[in-house]
Amino acid sequence: MNKRFASLAVSALLLVSLLSVPALAEGTEAAADAAGDDHVIVTLNPEAALQPETPAEAAASATETAQADPAPSADDAEEAATAAEVKADDTKKDEQLTYVALGDSIVSGVGLADVQYSARSGYSVDMAPNFHGYSPDCYVGKVAAALGLDRDHAINLGLPALTAPDLADMIRYGKMPQMNMASGCEYNYPEFQDYIRKADVVSVQIGSNDAFVPCIVALGNATNWKSEKLAATILAGDLRNEGSGSTMSAIYRSIKAMNLTKAERDATWNLLFSGMSKICDETYPKTSAALISIVQEIRNLNPDAQIILVGYTNPVPLIPCWRSYFNKLNKFEKQIAKTYNLTYVAIPNTETTLDVHPTIKGHQYIANKLVNAIENP
Repeated sequence: MNKRFASLAVSALLLVSLLSVPALAEGTEAAADAAGDDHVIVTLNPEAALQPETPAEAAASATETAQADPAPSADDAEEAATAAEVKADDTKKDEQLTYVALGDSIVSGVGLADVQYSARSGYSVDMAPNFHGYSPDCYVGKVAAALGLDRDHAINLGLPALTAPDLADMIRYGKMPQMNMASGCEYNYPEFQDYIRKADVVSVQIGSNDAFVPCIVALGNATNWKSEKLAATILAGDLRNEGSGSTMSAIYRSIKAMNLTKAERDATWNLLFSGMSKICDETYPKTSAALISIVQEIRNLNPDAQIILVGYTNPVPLIPCWRSYFNKLNKFEKQIAKTYNLTYVAIPNTETTLDVHPTIKGHQYIANKLVNAIENP
């Protein structure tokens, strides 16, 4: 049952969808070579060369010069202009820095209208189309726009349902050694390592799923999977309606439709008041250890890149254990940023919806923070 729900959760996460200066010739020998054999004048008698030309000789000389050195044709001029444009474009591309964003569904842009992906057999999906085809409204797209980066220089490697240990594996091996049975995801992208090797800046935003996915599974167990429809609705971003009234109505209808028994209600309340706290406490050491591994693996691939650790925002502030979990992770990221000479970016005021993902305004807020960190390292 866990596998079935986890696969639905990952699928639901994605249902919202459907970037020379010419050498100067030096000396007479270089000038002669540049001119070509037709333009080399050999003087056998220096004194004769100094004699003034008669009018007839001058006219004949002018005619010969015109014939030997004709004016450039329109085609030649157009070809030269095109070559200059290509050269300038190549120079511009070379001057762009390369930004790679690592993380989970927040990074990929889940919740926005145009996340790019393709379905594949099994429990997972193929996010490769989103690496370069991501929504311009996600924070990777907004960072690219602010810094003038094309899609070859701003790459979105966000993978929905990914956990911190999963990301460490992706960086180390270019794939997950096996499916994450809690989240239902499994990714295999050897190009991950090449993207990181070529990056000037790498941002990392990961860790929310480490506790969130086990809590969703626990809720399914508590309700005998009557919560499946509500979880799918939240994860899919379908609660993003105009106005809070319609949003709360959707939640109320889903809860009412569960028809929980007394035992199921008791199990649900127990999860909310103590079970989730236990999950967060058990998860934190694993997530913090994985964050260190992520930093070390990035450094192994690319010792010179600027690494930015993106902090956490709490989309469920009314649940104390979640507030504690994210507060501890933020403090830990600050600590390892200092230890490893990284950049830490706090995002406490990110606007999210009840699907726990940032709104467009939230993505812009994160992008502004990142651009400032990149321009002022």
